[in-house]
Amino acid sequence: MNTKYRVLLLSVCLSAVVTGCSTTLEKTAEQAPVAPTTLVNDYPTRDRVEYVLNCVAQHGGLTYITQYACGCKIDKIAEKMSFTEFESAKTFTYLSKGQTGDAGAVFRDPAQSKDLRTRLKEAEASAEKSCFVK
Repeated sequence: MNTKYRVLLLSVCLSAVVTGCSTTLEKTAEQAPVAPTTLVNDYPTRDRVEYVLNCVAQHGGLTYITQYACGCKIDKIAEKMSFTEFESAKTFTYLSKGQTGDAGAVFRDPAQSKDLRTRLKEAEASAEKSCFVK
């Protein structure tokens, strides 16, 4: 009878030790600092190409210089804004210009819209200066 209690006590202690170790390891793994994964190139190729083609059309047509400069321009914008921000800014810009009055106010007036449109204008202006030789 005494050995049954010892075996039971030993198994409970062993169980507590094993459970304690596993929870300690899990807590350590959860608390370990994890480096954030950032995508340097999160712009889809299709959207980059679309931007370059529109840029080339605005700058007088397809030449090696305009193609290179427009490719440079979208790369510079990508350094300053994530694709999600860029896409939102383009959408706000397009919709705020497309509708006037109260209908356009939904896209034109929110602080997020103003901030993103301003950041896009600044990024495009900076990219224009550094990519196009004048």
